[in-house]
Amino acid sequence: MNTIKRWISFLTAVILIVLLLYKFVFFVVVVPSASMYPAIEIGDRIITSRIHNYSSIERGDILVFYSEEFRETMIKRVIGLPDDLVEINKNGEVFVNNKKLDEPYVKYPDNLSGSFSVPEGKYFFLGDFRIHSMDSRKWKEPFISEDKILGKAKLIIFPLDRIKIINSEE
Repeated sequence: MNTIKRWISFLTAVILIVLLLYKFVFFVVVVPSASMYPAIEIGDRIITSRIHNYSSIERGDILVFYSEEFRETMIKRVIGLPDDLVEINKNGEVFVNNKKLDEPYVKYPDNLSGSFSVPEGKYFFLGDFRIHSMDSRKWKEPFISEDKILGKAKLIIFPLDRIKIINSEE
């Protein structure tokens, strides 16, 4: 009987630790679309670290967030930070605050143009597979509030042949 109590205590502690880690440190997301191809593919499972300090978000980070408009969790690359001016020309080139972005991760650009002034506390997102990405350029409300940002993509853990650390530059 004593052994059973120890096992129950041990399992309870393990479950509690896992739940706390999931709530405050990291979670796993399954990628539902090809909008981030080739960096991330459909079906990839990604360990995502929770963001507790929004000032740590950098342009180029791949973030997981909740879209109120689509009522779903999405994963995209953050391009515009609060107070940025994002301009996309007819050739699909992206300029932030009048400086052209170097985007080696974009293999399939799009010619959808526009100008977006990012409000305080909000972010502008683009997918890497621009011609097939449902992103800020196409949303009714092109910005995501910081309180809807869930975390930063860190590591692809499945499928096993794609295990890799996610680099914001590729």
